[in-house]
Amino acid sequence: YLGESVEGKDVFIADDIIASGESMLDIGYELKMRGARNIFTCCTFPLFTAGLEKFDKAYNDGIIKAVLGTNLTYRKPELLEREWYYDVDVSKYTAYFIAAINHDKSVSSIIDPMTKIRTLLDKHGIPMGGQQ
Repeated sequence: YLGESVEGKDVFIADDIIASGESMLDIGYELKMRGARNIFTCCTFPLFTAGLEKFDKAYNDGIIKAVLGTNLTYRKPELLEREWYYDVDVSKYTAYFIAAINHDKSVSSIIDPMTKIRTLLDKHGIPMGGQQ
């Protein structure tokens, strides 16, 4: 790990796939040794082909706080029962992509985070950075 100090900070680790989880857990253990407070992990495809035991241990040892995974792939029933696992439903966004492509429209508004942030702030009456 070559980044700045993580001491006392919450850390978010993202990856595309969890098969064995080795790389994600290696980073988690290293960050915890460096004083990270809570470690949250996220992946697009939570396959867990090598089993769940290593993540169970990491959770029980206080290394990871949670794993968030999308519903874009099959998830084993035992994964969905884990206390540390949060299933993230992205069906709506998948449908947006399909609709945009079918209508030959740009998907840029779907992937533009500023549009989503601005909409959320407006909904709650919160001015955007520096606006009064």
